[in-house]
Amino acid sequence: MDLWQAISVLVRRWYVALSALLLTITAAYGMYTTVPTRYVSTTLMVLTVPTSGSYRMPQPNHPNPLVNPLLNFDGGLNMTASIMVQVLGSPEVAAQLGVHPDSPTTYEVHNGHPNPELLINAPFVVIEGTSPSPQDAKRIVERVAERAKAELDRRQHLLGAPPETFINLTPMIGPTEPQPERGGKTRAAAVVLALGVMAALGASYATESIAQGLRRRRQEQRPQEAGAAAAAAEEAVLPR
Repeated sequence: MDLWQAISVLVRRWYVALSALLLTITAAYGMYTTVPTRYVSTTLMVLTVPTSGSYRMPQPNHPNPLVNPLLNFDGGLNMTASIMVQVLGSPEVAAQLGVHPDSPTTYEVHNGHPNPELLINAPFVVIEGTSPSPQDAKRIVERVAERAKAELDRRQHLLGAPPETFINLTPMIGPTEPQPERGGKTRAAAVVLALGVMAALGASYATESIAQGLRRRRQEQRPQEAGAAAAAAEEAVLPR
């Protein structure tokens, strides 16, 4: 079926296509209104080296300078940010924060790059909280940010880094006021609308196909009916 034939089918069966399209629009609107709105809050934290530097000067009982192990290699802050992103995003930490796979409130941690392979390129920790409740969205961001600071301090203590060389995790933005995220609602409505349009086209073509089949059947039955009528008339006039 070429384009003009398809258009002619839609023109002839416009009432079918229009009815299906109206039902589709109603379903899409219902989907958009029933999908709950989710709110997003974000905070941006940056890792910095203390003003005293990354190592402690030699002491009489320690002739060699003591260096913060997390800063004892190139890109130390970037690598530390990558470590923090991986730790905070682990299922174990999420469960300790009260976030489970089926929880309505969730969070994501990254350093500004959606690609995990680029995590070592910036000393940032970005926390995004999402929830049907704006208060919960902001609250989970605050909780993860507090956990990030505690986790960074704990790991530096475990590594034996001098306290005066501890890396700082400083909030630069946020937690922001929660903003509604309508992308999920829009995508759901768009999917319903696309499926409805295809259903409208399919219904129009199916109606046209059924109508053509019935028309051909009637045309095939007419000669048979005419022949049967002629035979009956001829039989009626013949003498018995």
